[in-house]
Amino acid sequence: MLRIIAGEVRGHPLRTPKGRITRPTTDRVREALFNILGSRVIDSIFLDLFAGSGAVGLEALSRGAKKAVFIENNKLALKCLNSNLMSTNFKAKGLVIAADARRALEHLKKKDILFDLVYVDPPYSKGWGDVILPSVNDLLLPYGLIIMETSVKEKPSEINGIKMFSKRVYGDTALSFYKKAGG
Repeated sequence: MLRIIAGEVRGHPLRTPKGRITRPTTDRVREALFNILGSRVIDSIFLDLFAGSGAVGLEALSRGAKKAVFIENNKLALKCLNSNLMSTNFKAKGLVIAADARRALEHLKKKDILFDLVYVDPPYSKGWGDVILPSVNDLLLPYGLIIMETSVKEKPSEINGIKMFSKRVYGDTALSFYKKAGG
């Protein structure tokens, strides 16, 4: 069972789509992620890209993020995500964009919305990092961080304008941490 690990709604169960529609980020990986981020989450604007059930963004809200934007295009995942936002009472702090990731990022860029923390969890081994990271970089505040979840078998993306400064491995999952070059 997927649940919120810590913070305001600690222990709250989360709905996930049945089957293999999504690949929820495990409790172990989320706990490690938020231990690394620490107090950076408090009062942050958080983007959960390829959100699935919204577990990562909801964890950020539970730990004190000011706002979370969730981007997801799968209808079953969106149903679970909206249900999770309601049941955690975070609907007012969450914005769900039901769209393809590239279109949603263009929409956010036109609205001049910038983020402190961006979590990118695309389908594994599909090369999404090289496609998505340049657009995500345009939405990142100068001191912000991008965290990309991938399979350990995938090579981290290298994109002009951002620099990977850390990679952590948890079983078959890797988290790569990026910041703006010179940031």
